[in-house]
Amino acid sequence: MMYERILIRYGEISTKGRNRKLFIKKLRENILEVLKDLGNIQINANRDRLHILLRDADADKVIERLKPVFGIQSFSPVVKVDKDIDAMKKAALELMKKTLKRNQTFKVSARRADKSFEYDTNEINYRLGSYILRNTEDLTVDVRNPDININVEVRKEGVYLSNEVIPGATGMPVGTSGKAMLMLSGGIDSPVAGYLTMKRGVDIEAVHFHSPPYTSERAKQKVMDLARKLSVFSGKVRLHIVPFTEIQTVIHGQVPENYTMTSTRRMMLRIADEIRIKNNGLAIVTGESLGQVASQTLESMFAINDITSTPILRPLIAHDKLEIIDIAQKIDTHDISILPYEDCCTIFTPPTPKTKPKKEKVEYYESFVDFDSLIQKAVEGTETLDLGAAEMKAFHDFEDLL
Repeated sequence: MMYERILIRYGEISTKGRNRKLFIKKLRENILEVLKDLGNIQINANRDRLHILLRDADADKVIERLKPVFGIQSFSPVVKVDKDIDAMKKAALELMKKTLKRNQTFKVSARRADKSFEYDTNEINYRLGSYILRNTEDLTVDVRNPDININVEVRKEGVYLSNEVIPGATGMPVGTSGKAMLMLSGGIDSPVAGYLTMKRGVDIEAVHFHSPPYTSERAKQKVMDLARKLSVFSGKVRLHIVPFTEIQTVIHGQVPENYTMTSTRRMMLRIADEIRIKNNGLAIVTGESLGQVASQTLESMFAINDITSTPILRPLIAHDKLEIIDIAQKIDTHDISILPYEDCCTIFTPPTPKTKPKKEKVEYYESFVDFDSLIQKAVEGTETLDLGAAEMKAFHDFEDLL
């Protein structure tokens, strides 16, 4: 069956007032971004619904791309036929057979926007419903709670039929809540934090700290793949790769061992903040979960956060590890995150990090080094990449040939 269009239903966007147009506009842009390589697609958006005109695009591929797009409550593939009752019957039956299972119930729900059409809604429901019953087995009518609902909308330009309601990702369209910098390591937590932040409409740019030769090119590639996985939800993700070897070396030569973790996190936060300023961000996102490791106690967060007044968003703050793993598996980042290519935080972890560091002490240890110039040098040496999900598939297809 050839679908003519896909009908998008809004989620939280429907609760917006005067700003609704801005949210719809951003959702339209995001959908165009994730579908841009699938063909000559047209999107028409109004206050209550959004329609994707498929033209020559593959409907199945479009459906898969739409599932992770935030801001969509649900959507339905739609068939268009002429305003002819026989054509409507055949299309309704074909839709029914596409999803029909044994001993199911159904109903037909017609809406006649074009009042000039010769049959009213009750007649349309009866004629299509009776035709379906005559041409199927083990199927009964249930007008209250059917297993399958054939929706029929008669408009001036034709008749639209659908019977599937596919759940969307819900949330808010990415980009409607400003921009933030995501501190993206190679672990399980930070990609999940990025996903949850994007779900609330925040456009994220990822910041990763790379310390060659202690961290490998494989570790860098791993983070690039994680960024591409996150781009599935927005179309693309910008990744900033910061050269961090010199700063880490200085920290380990100057700061007492049990305070190196605290100082390292402070310098990372300062760099992320500088990149935020350069890219007009409003906040920094981390994958911290309270009490999970030494740097994530309240005392550690207090000592680390003191370095900036920028809002720090921690969407995982009350999640335990199993909950985080469940989300990572859902968004398909888990298997990449557990690859054995360590990031700089893992490699330089002291054996007994301070769990209750004192802000005054870490400031004293850092006062003997000109970190300002080192931070500026790292920011200037940062590599910036714009990454998308389609690129990851192409890269791994090429890698498989080697």
